[in-house]
Amino acid sequence: MPTHDDSIDIAVDGEHIAGTLVTPATQVPGVLLVHGWGGSQEQYLARAREVAALGCVCLTFDLRGHARTKPQQATVSRENNLRDVLAAYDLLAKHRSVDPSAIAVIGSSYGGYLAAILTTMRPVKWLALRVPALYMDNGWELPKLQLHSGQDLRAYRESLIPAEDNRALRACADFAGDVLVVESELDKVIPHAVISSYLEAFVRPKSLTYRVIQGADHGLSEEAWQRAYTALLMNWMTEMVFTAREGDAPTQASTMPGNSLPEAPPTPG
Repeated sequence: MPTHDDSIDIAVDGEHIAGTLVTPATQVPGVLLVHGWGGSQEQYLARAREVAALGCVCLTFDLRGHARTKPQQATVSRENNLRDVLAAYDLLAKHRSVDPSAIAVIGSSYGGYLAAILTTMRPVKWLALRVPALYMDNGWELPKLQLHSGQDLRAYRESLIPAEDNRALRACADFAGDVLVVESELDKVIPHAVISSYLEAFVRPKSLTYRVIQGADHGLSEEAWQRAYTALLMNWMTEMVFTAREGDAPTQASTMPGNSLPEAPPTPG
């Protein structure tokens, strides 16, 4: 790894001695973790610490309408929450240790939906979506909670949606980085048709990895599914980060459902 030398003075007993501080010259990847509707950053802290151990700077945060700002939940819109994600991304990208050209965004459910849209507004190198939600484009600035009563989301999500008909899917169609898509086999909130819509939308990724968590529900309510998802995410992130350091592309897209397994909001997306 390249290094950078800085000459320094060290104060000792009223005098100064010379030293040279040798530090890594390269910046490290940044990783933004976006929780789902009804969740919080607490769900991501353990995973963020594991990803950080790969040599990354990770940022978790609470979307408005959650945690300390939960009283806003009845009024917060998708526009509000997208602005939250943008603000968090910008803070991460400005960190002195972060390489702004090597940022990963990891999102679950509603957070995955927002993460996909983010890729049209900020540079994203790696995109990980676990059970990403899907919403109609209309009513963008309405309170998010109203979407569940004002839109027939169940019918919408059970249909294969063309990329050109949905903002998040159009973003996926334009995305050229590395992608991980994770589905829960027994998800009653995000049906397989939504996952298929996302997979169909990714027409030019650098690599595409798709995995199914066997037997899992939307919220990964069993500890085994949580642990398995962490292992899956860590394996993928390890490959992405170390491949990038070697300067090579991932060998090939992997779209076969696997038995790898695990995260999500406690309430529907």
